[in-house]
Amino acid sequence: MYLFLDRDGVINDEIKDGYVLNPGMFRFSEGVLEAMPLLTQRFERIFVVTNQRCIGRGLLTVDGLQEIHAQMLDAIQRAGGRIDQIYFCPDVESNSPCRKPNAGMAMQAKNDFPEIDFSKAIMAGNTLSDMQFGRNAGMQTVFIATTLPDTPFPNPLIDKKYPDLLRFAQDIQ
Repeated sequence: MYLFLDRDGVINDEIKDGYVLNPGMFRFSEGVLEAMPLLTQRFERIFVVTNQRCIGRGLLTVDGLQEIHAQMLDAIQRAGGRIDQIYFCPDVESNSPCRKPNAGMAMQAKNDFPEIDFSKAIMAGNTLSDMQFGRNAGMQTVFIATTLPDTPFPNPLIDKKYPDLLRFAQDIQ
């Protein structure tokens, strides 16, 4: 099994109408550092797929993003979890092939890890765009209702819905 995770609103607290622009602004969402070791035991590979329009807008550099991600990965590893690869889309245009809900980042992952079988993959995210990304790549979808708890369920784009990543991780044990 393979897990694709959105970042903002799933791994870290989302900044409403803004962006995480430096490591000091990055805050893990409640339960995430407990969830990651459970997910690590359950999934062969774990990927992060994140739209980072702030780069295309000139608010953050790729180096700055990598600094934020290095800190995130270090904390996850110290907690006993892992992320195999992080994919990000810096593009501003919504129709960019790499920008979710388009499946470009899933295709990048498949290129880097040819063993990925999308029919054995789950996309966990906090927006319907994340769910559409999962569907576009042929994955199961898990809606993490941290930022949009009132999203109707059942929904044709959503296979399962959880209040947070920890509850999902506990349920699939």
